[in-house]
Amino acid sequence: MTRPILGIETTCDETSAAVLDPDGAIRSLVVHSQDVHRIYGGVVPELAARDHLVRIEPVVAAALGEAGIDRRDLGAIAVAAGPGLIGALLVGVTWTRASALALGIPMIPVHHMEGHVFGPVLEDSDAEPPFVALLVSGGHTLLIWVPGWGSYHLMGETRDDAAGEAFDKVGKLLGLPYPGGPAVSAAAVSGDPGRYAFPRPMLDRIAGVGDGSSAAAPGDFDFSFSGLKTAVARTVMRLEQAGAIDAERPHLAASFQAAAVDVLAGKALAATAAVGCNRVLLGGGVAANGALRARIRRGLGRRGRLFAGSPRLSMDNGAMIARAGLFRLQAGVGTGLEEATARVRIPGMVRWRPGKRGGAAGRTPLPGIPPGRDSQ
Repeated sequence: MTRPILGIETTCDETSAAVLDPDGAIRSLVVHSQDVHRIYGGVVPELAARDHLVRIEPVVAAALGEAGIDRRDLGAIAVAAGPGLIGALLVGVTWTRASALALGIPMIPVHHMEGHVFGPVLEDSDAEPPFVALLVSGGHTLLIWVPGWGSYHLMGETRDDAAGEAFDKVGKLLGLPYPGGPAVSAAAVSGDPGRYAFPRPMLDRIAGVGDGSSAAAPGDFDFSFSGLKTAVARTVMRLEQAGAIDAERPHLAASFQAAAVDVLAGKALAATAAVGCNRVLLGGGVAANGALRARIRRGLGRRGRLFAGSPRLSMDNGAMIARAGLFRLQAGVGTGLEEATARVRIPGMVRWRPGKRGGAAGRTPLPGIPPGRDSQ
């Protein structure tokens, strides 16, 4: 492709559009973050869809204006087709389908979480496979071995709450503003992370993997945050009854964050040992957490490498969708996501199983939509 590509993101509460050159360079990036959800302490799906409907055309116009091009100059439009809130997804997919048809250019449906894998690539040309990808957001927590672009081996995923959801809910428990992730991190700066001994759910399952004294087994890299969230809720209730919640809020935030970071970083570092690759790519909104980045860098040491995008490319954005779409278009491999889909696996992803170096053993296909042709 020799013309720019437009990327559209409307999976949750960000309406975003971005224009990329054919070589992947960002020409423009516009993100509208909905603030209507703050009064509810969480995203209201119906309100999110309505706001996307109002914002998408102005956001696209702003992105095209910033890039200095007309929509007739575009060579393709990529759109996040799933997973996400179905009403929000329908706005982006319907707008993209109509626009691509009117312009006579390809529509490239993209998996939202594959977009997060490509986020750091936009700022760091060294962010190339192989690496272990830790994708942590408000709706997803995934640990994936990526030996090459388009080759994804699922090592672990959350069994209940996603990491970002846990941060948001703990923020609400502590009386902090929404979104809870940044608020919890800010409050934790002045707190003592050792004040409360909150649990590290499922972390003991990878004990010994990093030092070679134990071999990994299926399910060892899965996550669970519901127990941690419940432990915080019970502690908050006890402190509220004692009238001590205000003084303890920073310590609660710091102790929760320390527990969550220990689990996320511990699993990611053990995964690098299991596959024999000391490179980690961090994507998703929680990737902006400074404590998580520092913990992984420290664990990787001087010989390891952490790839993590800036905050604007860690949050949901159209640039990462455009970059993933560009990869799919240039590789000639579609995603098969012809319609907006609330729940779907990354196309082509297989279950990782301990075996040969790099996780080559046990390539068991996962349920989901297989790769197919790009929509036209």
